[in-house]
Amino acid sequence: MKKFYGDRVYVQSAGVKNDMEVDGFSVAVCKEIGVEIDRHRSRSFEEMQEWGDDLGQFDLIVALSPASQRQALELTRYHHLDVEYWPILDPTGLGETREAKLSAYRQARDQIRGRMLDRFGPPSETEAEPEKD
Repeated sequence: MKKFYGDRVYVQSAGVKNDMEVDGFSVAVCKEIGVEIDRHRSRSFEEMQEWGDDLGQFDLIVALSPASQRQALELTRYHHLDVEYWPILDPTGLGETREAKLSAYRQARDQIRGRMLDRFGPPSETEAEPEKD
């Protein structure tokens, strides 16, 4: 989101569980399009609340799995914000070879990018999207 929309949006990455380390395949395929996520850290919804983030300060939660959608709906039942479910391919465990795994991760990356562009429009003029190979 930050790569495409810059400071126009405030984004926080959270999920059902805490996955502090970002998957190396995710890092590799995002780097291909100029998105650096190697230092990115995700936290759980619980951690967000423990660290003082108020879900009511957000306008939208985008859930990428049925489990995260269920938890987001439960956590937001007292807040006025939208929860959208984007069914995205889960590439973990797919592919036998490195190239097959990368292909699955690219497909998931491209699905997310497509959904972002459909939902939020073209990237900011100041944030140029690099050409795909």
